[in-house]
Amino acid sequence: MRTDSETSRGTTTLVLLRHGETALTPEKRLSGSGGSDPALSETGRRQAEAVGRTLAAHGTVRAVVSSPLRRARQTAETAARRLGLEVHVDDGLREADFGTWEGLTFAEVRERHPHEMAAWLASPAAVPGGTGERFTAVARRAARSRDRLLARYEGQTVLVVSHVVVLRTLIRLALGAPPASLFRMELSAASLSAVAYHGDGTATVRKLNDTSHLADLR
Repeated sequence: MRTDSETSRGTTTLVLLRHGETALTPEKRLSGSGGSDPALSETGRRQAEAVGRTLAAHGTVRAVVSSPLRRARQTAETAARRLGLEVHVDDGLREADFGTWEGLTFAEVRERHPHEMAAWLASPAAVPGGTGERFTAVARRAARSRDRLLARYEGQTVLVVSHVVVLRTLIRLALGAPPASLFRMELSAASLSAVAYHGDGTATVRKLNDTSHLADLR
């Protein structure tokens, strides 16, 4: 049942931007919060500029919030300059920690740790790389960050710059999809997705893995 206060609230839109490429991205290597924190590559910097131009042309973003990791902050700062906004950092948006799997490809992990990989793919409660972060823990902190943003920027459009696991998690939660759906979403480097959160507590995924703004870079 909707209350009067719920129906009077506006829609808050989170525009979800995966950071631009790093040297590890083209090789599809696991790059979480427990690794080397790589910077954007030259391609990644050009991608961030392209995102900034596109968002500035739309003129709807009113705030920029980023993961604390370098590749996300660099992407956010580049876009924010185009938007004339400051970057706010939220630690809950950092990437998952993949433990000893950091820097490896999926194929390398499957070859070296087949049973651990199978368990990780099967259960969000499994620990990656022996010391990494469970997807259940990522979901909790991503949801807390989402709730902070919705309270702080009610009725506005916010650019959220983060990483593939966190952004997939936010989309999964909006859809009410099972954890296994995390492995069934493609979120390319510097891609844009969007989730609208309505005053009645519902959420709508309005965009997924849009890379049209990168067409001139290909």
